[in-house]
Amino acid sequence: MRRVIAQGTFDILHPGHVHYLSDAASLGDELHVIIARGENVTHKPKPILDDRQRRDMVAALDVVDEAHLGHAEDIFVPIENIDPDVIVLGYDQHHDEEGIKAALDARGIDCEVTRATPREQRHDDELLSTGRIIDRIVERRC
Repeated sequence: MRRVIAQGTFDILHPGHVHYLSDAASLGDELHVIIARGENVTHKPKPILDDRQRRDMVAALDVVDEAHLGHAEDIFVPIENIDPDVIVLGYDQHHDEEGIKAALDARGIDCEVTRATPREQRHDDELLSTGRIIDRIVERRC
């Protein structure tokens, strides 16, 4: 059985998230998704939705076998527990693949690290970013 991990914030699910998780699922037999705890999100604004709500939304997707909240202090703890064959990064996530591979090697975690493919925008009005969804809400409702 080939176990795959995808990870992210997943604040306000959108078609880009669904594409990423479907792409990741296609690389194995079992997809585990690690949802970042809001307190650990430092590269962008904190999530709008709370941790458990984001986890529950991701868990409801058919392509996801298990959804896990990330560890509060050590992002590699869930990876060690899941013992994946491959970690799939989002095509536009800020992570450095080589840095992740080095950190995994240092912890004795032997798995492949790859990137998902981008999802092409299918029409001009389609939003594939939580930030853009929030911007549209503010524009239309405020």
